[in-house]
This record gives sequence, structure tokens and C-alpha cells, in this order.
Amino acid sequence: MSRKLPPLKALRAFEAAARHLSFTQAAAELNVTQAAISHQVKLLEEHLGLQLFRRLNRRLVLTEAGQIYLPVLRDAFDRIAAGTSQLFKDDDSGPLTVSVLPSLAAKWLLPRMSRFRDRHPDIDVMISANNKLVDFSDDSVEMAIRYGAGNYPGLQVDLLLRDEVFPVCSPSLLRGPNPLKAPEDLRHYTLLHDEVSRHDESPDWRNWLRAAKVSGIDCTRGPGFSDSSMVIEAAAAGQGVALAHRWLAAADLESGRVVQPFGPSVPSKFAYYIVCPPALAERRRVRLFRQWLLEEARKTGAESAALSSC
Repeated sequence: MSRKLPPLKALRAFEAAARHLSFTQAAAELNVTQAAISHQVKLLEEHLGLQLFRRLNRRLVLTEAGQIYLPVLRDAFDRIAAGTSQLFKDDDSGPLTVSVLPSLAAKWLLPRMSRFRDRHPDIDVMISANNKLVDFSDDSVEMAIRYGAGNYPGLQVDLLLRDEVFPVCSPSLLRGPNPLKAPEDLRHYTLLHDEVSRHDESPDWRNWLRAAKVSGIDCTRGPGFSDSSMVIEAAAAGQGVALAHRWLAAADLESGRVVQPFGPSVPSKFAYYIVCPPALAERRRVRLFRQWLLEEARKTGAESAALSSC
């Protein structure tokens, strides 16, 4: 028995537009033009012989027919997505491969991994520490933690950790002939640079000095490091003052290897995000590791608040 269905493209356009009550937002979601959404909706209305939308005072509202049709289509697309995920859900053999920035892997993730192993001893996790963008269609990687603005089209995205930067240094720099007591004292010390911050929108020394209302210091002087964890290590070794990311410096601050001599802390436009293809999100090992990461992030935030109140 053949099914007489409306065009799938038109159904997708209507479902997205009806869910958002906006042709513009539907076009952004489906990566097409607003005119294309309008055209597909019109084709569907002609195919059905029914009006699905009505414009009222520049607002888009569903007609009675549209209100009846939307939950039917939403359920159908949800079932298709769930069925697609099910094709991959049982593929839980072998280790879970997670791509992580080397700095976050070394300073935040690896010290916590024993807690995941204790909770899920049957799941082996392989950490692939690198800075390259992951091609999920070609690589064996199932999940990644990335630092950015959170715009990863086609992927499931979860905010893991918000970020901010502030100066850190060896405790030894708080003593001596030119002790670090105020931002103006930086003129006596070497500035250590995170080269990653020079190529993205993360705050760098220029932005931090502006936020601290300090002038007359050459913010370009000093050595640079290609990895954010290396700049903290250089600071701990007394080689100068680093501008550190909150979660990369947290463990070293707690242990006393480095100290934050003064503020301010400057928020970053970027944050750490968990990303994975929607089709892999319901694999048991992917789902459990994602849940654990978000739990650890919540604990991290609580621990940070407790330390700052001491």
C-alpha cells in the first residue's frame, strides 16, 4: 500500500516555522533562506488545500489546521530521530574516544578521570589531546570538548564551563625588592603570553591592563607559549606573570604552586563546550560520560564559590 505524503522538504519547513513561529528562525535552523521557507510552506498549503499560518500585527500564528498538524509532524520527526539514534545506540564496543584540548585535559579533566572509572569501570575512555577540529564523519572520535563561542552547527552542544582570566605568578614574586602588590607593579616583571589568546577573542594582556586601568606597560613584551597549560607552568617556575584561564589554573591555585596577586578577573567571550553528533548522543557510553562531565562542572563551580568565600 503506497503512502500519499506531502513533500518532505515542505513538511520540514512547516514544522520548523511552526515550532519557532518565525520563518527567519526556521531558515537559520535549516540553513536555507527565509524565502525558501515561505515557498515550501506555500507549497504545503497548496498541497493540503488548507491555510496553516496567519499573520497578525507582524506576528506569525498558526491556524486551527496548523495547530492540529504541528504535534503530528513533531512526533513523526522525533520518531525518525530516535530511530536513527537507535541504529547507533547498540554500538558500544571498544573505548569511548574523546577529543580534548591539551590544556584542559592536563589541568582539569585527567585529575578527575579516576572518579569516572570508579563509577563506570566497564567503560574505557581514550583521551585524544589535540587542538585540531574534529571531523566526526571520518574520525573515530565520538565526543569533543572545545573552547569557543558555542556555535557548532549540526552538533549537540552543552555548555561545560564558562571562563575568565586573571594574573597568576609564583608565590616568590610576592616577596623581594619589587613585590607584586598592585597591577602597576607588573612593569617590573616579565609578562607571559598564551599564544592561543592572541588568535581568538579571549582576553589578552592588552585587554586585561585596560580593564585594570593600568597604562604605561608594554603588553607585547615577554615570551609566548603555544599551550595554555605551559604558560601556567612557566609562571609556577617564577619566569614571570601569566594571564591564566580560571579552570586551567584552579588546581595550581588550590595547591599554592601559583597565586593570584590581584584582580580584576576578566570574563571571556569563549567557554568550554561538549559537542557530539546527535546520532551518537544516546550511545550509553557517550550519554554517561556527558552526564558525568556536566556533574563535575557543577561541582567545580561550587568548589570555586566555596574557595572564593574563604
